[in-house]
Parts: sequence; structure tokens; C-alpha cells
Amino acid sequence: MKAPSLPLWFAGALGALFLAACSTPDSRIQANPETFARLNPSEQALVKAGQVGIGMNMDAVKLALGDPDRVVRRTDAAGEPQIWHYITYEDNGVVLYTGYYHRFGRRGWGGWGGAYPYYLNYPNRSVHDRLRVEFGPDSRVTSVTQENP
Repeated sequence: MKAPSLPLWFAGALGALFLAACSTPDSRIQANPETFARLNPSEQALVKAGQVGIGMNMDAVKLALGDPDRVVRRTDAAGEPQIWHYITYEDNGVVLYTGYYHRFGRRGWGGWGGAYPYYLNYPNRSVHDRLRVEFGPDSRVTSVTQENP
């Protein structure tokens, strides 16, 4: 039997790495069972469905949605709430990509400043908040804003 060639081996390894990077609520729950166990039953159901609700803490939101694409702090009379943005790239109304995977670390990927070069080929691309989660001073969700498709 002939051994697989180096390019074929490399492609397989790259594919396995990509699949391992895909984060779902189930994979995040499996990675953090103690955090999931601390949630009440209604919060557990939301997390399993990949949804968030008012009153959930930051850990529960991360289990449901993963890491935010962008975090903003706003100062107002009530304090300094934190706002988590989950974004999508679009070009003339067509979704190019949604989710965390366009960000390959905070230092960038291959010198492209954090976005895969794929997105640079779309001169009309824009970034939209597909979901915005705001936390109050107690680090619990106070509002959720979601764009209609």
C-alpha cells in the first residue's frame, strides 16, 4: 500500500484543524460542564438552543453563543455596562460569513489584521451586528438586540 503524499496529508490535517475549531453550544457545554450545571433549567434550555435571555450571566452567554466578536464599554448614569457584539460580514445584502472564525487571534492572520484575506476581495463588504448583548453592572444580560434576516 502506497503512503499518502505530503499535500494530501497536509490537506487532511488542515481539514481536521478547521473542524476542531468549529464551536457549537454542545461543544462549549462539553468543555465547561461545571458552568452548565450551575445554570437553572430554563437557562440550560436556552444555552442548548444557542440562545440568550434576560438575566443570564456572561458565562452562560459564552456557552450559548461563544466568544463575542467585539466588546464595547459604555459609561452612563447607571454605571459602565458591557456590550458584546456578534457580527456578520455582508456584501450587497449577501452574507459572506457569520461568526467567530473570521478572527484568527487578536494579532491577525498572515499580517491581514485579523480578517481572512477572503473578505478583502469584496470592495462593498460591510459589517453588521447580527446580535448585540448588553450586560448591566451585575454582569447579567439586560437587553438583547437581534437583526431580522
